[in-house]
Amino acid sequence: MRLFLLPVSTRRTLIYCQRLNVTTTQQQGWIDKGTAKAAKLWAGWEKKESGWQRKVVDYGNEALKHIPYEEWGLKSIPPLSARRKAEELTGKEKVQVCFPQTLLSESDAATVLRKLGTERQPFHKRRMLWCFVGMPITAPVALIPIIPNIPFFYLVFRAWSHWRALSGSKHIKVLVDNKLIIPEPSRILDEIYTAARIRRDGSPVSMDQAAAGSTEAEADEKMVLYQSDAKRIADELKLPELEVEVNRAIWQVEKVLAKENLAKEDGGNIRQKSLQAKKERDEKAEKINEEVSQVSRSLQQVEYELKENMKTPKEELKADREFKKDLKKL
Repeated sequence: MRLFLLPVSTRRTLIYCQRLNVTTTQQQGWIDKGTAKAAKLWAGWEKKESGWQRKVVDYGNEALKHIPYEEWGLKSIPPLSARRKAEELTGKEKVQVCFPQTLLSESDAATVLRKLGTERQPFHKRRMLWCFVGMPITAPVALIPIIPNIPFFYLVFRAWSHWRALSGSKHIKVLVDNKLIIPEPSRILDEIYTAARIRRDGSPVSMDQAAAGSTEAEADEKMVLYQSDAKRIADELKLPELEVEVNRAIWQVEKVLAKENLAKEDGGNIRQKSLQAKKERDEKAEKINEEVSQVSRSLQQVEYELKENMKTPKEELKADREFKKDLKKL
């Protein structure tokens, strides 16, 4: 078994498992046989040009596109059976982990694997239980003639999907806890990611820049893979099925980053408007204070002039006496 760690952005990584020793049809369990039969049926419906099967396929593919890429990656990892666990613990089956050394060191690869093996387990457990709860509720839809019970089968598929993702995450946790992984930096992936970095920044990335890239990732998340890289990765690694997984992961991450950037812009605009409104309020308050100060100064001036012009009663009485004396002299 070989695991691939493919960074999609500076904070998000796709995991994919390549099964080196594929079991034959006789060795497959009933779940694998059922999955293969469902895939064959779905492929047959995709060839239909019209009809309800074609509509179901179109809507179904659109729904599958929105299933998180992390779930698809974990589903690619086989469940940990007793036989497989014994082989891995005894060292009979080696688990290689390939990653681009320009973006991930060996310690980073182990950290990313542990995170992928633990952070989504509660989510898949909870969603799987809800699917089981919904199955009996949608089962009566089968009584409707002609129309297939699509809601029931969708919940069955989602329950199986969450179970496979949960099993894959548990498998990763066992590998990391028991130190059964063999890190193998990939020269092919290094070349692909370096070419993507040149297209984005116009310059290749060095090991020193990659070491300092963690601080850049904390500051601002950026894409490190693009849609044009998906086919090259699949061709170089000789894994045609990987192209779909990488394309899906890139599409989902680009969509998330676009929403986050839009939210940041909206938040910046709101903050800018708030600051502008505060500035206008401050200017208005300053203008009012200046007008009040002018009125206060005017009142003080009027009061001073009134004091200067008004006489006290004694002064008025003295002036009256002097006026009367002047009259007597006349």
